[in-house]
Amino acid sequence: MDYKLNEIVNNTGMMNFNKTDDILADMQEIIETAQKKAYHAVNILIVQRNWLIGYRIAIEELGEADRADYGASIIKKLSKDLTERYGKGFTKTNLYHFYGFYKKFPNIFHTACGKSEPVLSWSHYRILIQVEDQAARDWYAAEAAKQTWSVRTLQRNVSSQYYYRLLQTQKKELVETEMKELTSGYQNDKLEFIKNPVVAEFLGLAQNTDFTETDLEKSIITNIQKFLMELGKGYAFVARQQRIHTEKEDYYIDLVFYNYILKCFVLVDLKTSKITHQDVGQMDMYIRMYDELKRSEGDNPTIGIVLCSDTDEDIARYSVLHGNEQLFASKYKLYLPTEEELKAEIETQKAMFYLQQKEKEQAAKYEI
Repeated sequence: MDYKLNEIVNNTGMMNFNKTDDILADMQEIIETAQKKAYHAVNILIVQRNWLIGYRIAIEELGEADRADYGASIIKKLSKDLTERYGKGFTKTNLYHFYGFYKKFPNIFHTACGKSEPVLSWSHYRILIQVEDQAARDWYAAEAAKQTWSVRTLQRNVSSQYYYRLLQTQKKELVETEMKELTSGYQNDKLEFIKNPVVAEFLGLAQNTDFTETDLEKSIITNIQKFLMELGKGYAFVARQQRIHTEKEDYYIDLVFYNYILKCFVLVDLKTSKITHQDVGQMDMYIRMYDELKRSEGDNPTIGIVLCSDTDEDIARYSVLHGNEQLFASKYKLYLPTEEELKAEIETQKAMFYLQQKEKEQAAKYEI
């Protein structure tokens, strides 16, 4: 039997498998090996596709070197045409990233033997092309590959000037130890690849947002959604866990509504800890992006609601951009729930959630 299996593996390119006496361990090995191979295959194709798109744009631009505006115009047209044909993933920003990828890594697929496979994902390269210093960029790329840094680890190290701090310090071990401690949580996320929205877009799949919420968050968000819809004040549901992509990171807005009485988008974001200035600033960023990308002529300015489900104090804060405060005070509050109503709703949903969890734990104790 083992001989036949080995023969099949060798002839078909199947993954290697060595049977043990532990069937569960064998199943885990099969599943995790398959996941790794799938990750590797999809990763290579995404990186190759994006590099080739960047290469083709660069060649087109070179052919029209006498036209300064040609690069911008071709990318604008390509974005429109590709998005109509293939959906998400081909924004002007992404096409510029592909172009920058080719320009900064022109020889990524060239080795002495004429064949090379990238070991980093496209999300890694998207971070690396932000690094203008070639020496630093090459070092980050090599270290990310050698130490198998996750995307979040690489982003943290680039943002914190890790390369330059290592060059300047006399105690490299301390800097390295601190970095590993601060990024240890990022390195243990086995589902990072599955959660990657780039992969979902590449495969033409709907993104699974379940990974971005805890059970408590799901419960509160689901019921806040129902609560707002039942207010009867013009709310239409738009999206849940809607991805907003910036140069450095992906963010997810918990709930998005459109209020057809106010004629504006209403964004809702839940925090599981106390609200900070950074949280309010993040909501302001969402509002700016929504006003720029989604707001149509005749729409009023987007508003945001930041909710906090901290165990000591549940609060709600409205976020409006400077210049819109008077409009908010005079009009929006007529159709929005008050802070007290939102706070009470969060408290109610938390109490119900914890009660249900307690009942489940009690039931589990009596299971035979």
